[in-house]
Amino acid sequence: MGLFERYLTVWVGLAIAIGVIAGHMIPNVFTLVASFEYAHVNLVIAVLIWLMIYPMMVQIDFSSIKDVGKKPQGLVLTLVINWLIKPFSMALLGWLFFKGIFADWVDPQTATEYIAGMILLGVAPCTAMVFVWSQLTKGDANYTLVQVSINDIIMIFAFAPIAGFLLGISDVTVPWDTLLLSVVLYVVVPLIAGAITRKKLDKASDHSKLDRFLSIMKPWSIIGLLTTVVLLFGFQADVILSKPEAILLIATPLLIQTYGIFFIAYFAAKYIKLPHNVAGPACMIGTSNFFELAVAVAISLFGLHSGAALATVVGVLVEVPVMLSLVWFVNKTRHWFA
Repeated sequence: MGLFERYLTVWVGLAIAIGVIAGHMIPNVFTLVASFEYAHVNLVIAVLIWLMIYPMMVQIDFSSIKDVGKKPQGLVLTLVINWLIKPFSMALLGWLFFKGIFADWVDPQTATEYIAGMILLGVAPCTAMVFVWSQLTKGDANYTLVQVSINDIIMIFAFAPIAGFLLGISDVTVPWDTLLLSVVLYVVVPLIAGAITRKKLDKASDHSKLDRFLSIMKPWSIIGLLTTVVLLFGFQADVILSKPEAILLIATPLLIQTYGIFFIAYFAAKYIKLPHNVAGPACMIGTSNFFELAVAVAISLFGLHSGAALATVVGVLVEVPVMLSLVWFVNKTRHWFA
């Protein structure tokens, strides 16, 4: 692993601190960035998220899909968790906490936005960081590629309908044109661009051009991630400083969801006797989130300073340390599997 992946929690933590301090000290800069908007899409954030997503999409080898029939159980587990359980359990937990348990502490409009942000996280299964989690748990790299590739194809068609349905039942008015535009911008176009780039650069007998390209893009992807975190926490600096309890309130159901989904998937993998190098990545994909997409859509739908955007940002804050703890657990329980 590179220096960035090894100390990801540290870099994200520093970016969060810089964002909050800068947002409080120089708010005019963040106001200016927020003004660069077209069709409800912030152009600066869009460019940064593209910097993150595009290299990830280039790494996906869609030719690996032909091997999907070799170990179908792992793929079935991932798809069931990602599309039939996780989005709906996230919506349920959001409603339970912010319309029930925390109802006296959060005004109804803000509570609805928090739920919306949680839903967007729940409907976006992990695309990029899962490769890191797979590597850390000694997962089958080729099979992880298959799982991610299939999930990305499904995401093109399933993200908007499921998100729209769950947002609708959570009393959120869904601007379908903005939601569909976000899917096109942050899933379809990067996916196509990544596939074209890979086809141009990668040869069966020579991966050097592709490897060189990815090594060039990797620092830009890191810059995109950390700059996005700085901006997002900068936009939310006043809320975070004046209402730090909001972070704790949002993090509580997100933690329950993350650990709950993981253990459902992990024990199901053990029950159906998946090999450990398939079970680990399969559960990690279902547990972690494509937070780049969730953040972008939340900003497009509800605005930079919305509760939904804050909820997706808290998702970034929670995910890395939680996923590292789950990596530790997966490695410690390797003996559970044949």
